[in-house]
Amino acid sequence: MPMPVFHSKRERRYWLYALAVVAAIYATLGVSPKIAGFLREHGLLEPAFAMGMILVVASIVTNGMKARPGGAEITVILGIAAVYMLLFVRLEASLEERTHLIEYGVVGVFVYEALSERARNGHSMMTPAVPAIAVTAAIGVLDECIQAILPNRVFDPQDILFNVLAGTMAVVACTVLAWVRKTWG
Repeated sequence: MPMPVFHSKRERRYWLYALAVVAAIYATLGVSPKIAGFLREHGLLEPAFAMGMILVVASIVTNGMKARPGGAEITVILGIAAVYMLLFVRLEASLEERTHLIEYGVVGVFVYEALSERARNGHSMMTPAVPAIAVTAAIGVLDECIQAILPNRVFDPQDILFNVLAGTMAVVACTVLAWVRKTWG
C-alpha cells in the first residue's frame, strides 16, 4: 500500500497555503519592480506596505485568539512583535527588501506548521524547525536564481540572506510559542 503524501487534512491545508504564497511570490517576480515603481510614484508604497503589515498582524491576532493564549504566551508574542518592529525600523534596506521578511516569514510559518502537524500524526521527526528553515531557505534561493534569468531582475545574495533570516525568525518564533504553550499552557 502506498504511503500517503499528507498525514492529515490540516497538514495538507498548510502545504497548500505555503504553495499558494510561494506561487504568488514567484508569479510576481517579473512585474513586482513595475508595481513597486507605480506605487512609489503615486505615494502609495508605504501605505501599501503598512496595509500588508496590518493584515499579517490581524491574521496573527485572530489566529492567536482562537487558542486563548495565557499570560506567558502573550508576553512571548509581544516580545516577538517588538523584535520584528525593531528590525523593520533599524534595517537599512529598501522597503521592497523589507517585504522579504514578511513573504518568507509567512512561507516559513506554513512549512513549519505543516511539518509540525506531520510530526503530531506519528511521522518520526526530531524537530520540525530545522527542515522548515531548510525548505524556506531553498525556496528563497530558488527565488533569486529565477531572478538571475529574468531581464528586469538581478541575482542578489543579500536578498537570499533576507529570505533565510525571515524564514529563520518566523520558525524560531513558532518554535518558542509552541514550547511556551506546551510548558505553561
